Amino acid sequence: MVLSSPSGAGKTTISRRLLGSDSDISLSVSVTTRPPRPGEVHGRDYYFTDIVEFNLMVNRDQLLEHAKVFGNYYGTPRSAVEDTLSQGLDVLFDIDWQGTQQLAEKARDDLVSVFILPPNWRELERRLYSRAQDTPAEINRRMAKASDEMSHWAEYDYVIINNDLESSVEAVKAILNSERLRRRRLIGLSDFVKGLQSGA
Repeated sequence: MVLSSPSGAGKTTISRRLLGSDSDISLSVSVTTRPPRPGEVHGRDYYFTDIVEFNLMVNRDQLLEHAKVFGNYYGTPRSAVEDTLSQGLDVLFDIDWQGTQQLAEKARDDLVSVFILPPNWRELERRLYSRAQDTPAEINRRMAKASDEMSHWAEYDYVIINNDLESSVEAVKAILNSERLRRRRLIGLSDFVKGLQSGA
């Protein structure tokens, strides 16, 4: 499952709430060349690396997707995702539209994508300032990029307008539960039904 949004629309907060309430989904931790923000921990929030190592990962095909965002590079380590899926868990991606397009090219049948929109422009700006993580210049840059990011909403399976955090979290949970019940994702169902039909 992919959650995408412009900066400040709420995808990271929604992701944390979903992860805290569902033990069958695990966060895909991205690798990035940007420096850590206060409180971020290597291996939990991101894998922090330099541009040389990042390019080596790209060249070795060790990333499922990668993109340059706000002057820094981000990518999804392939092995960690494959290991998690092999354990029967779902994987949650907190990535942008560029990464989502690349994942869709590689695993469209397994992908569920959700785009989070802010309720309005002023609220988006207020949220960016209230989280106190970026300089005013960085916030202006993020606001300028938000319109372009939002133009990709129609590429996603689901769109949620994040007016209210609780409602948005519940909507994402409902999408996840519904997608888990899709017939093609119910491994072993055919054998189960045959057993039922034979009276087992």
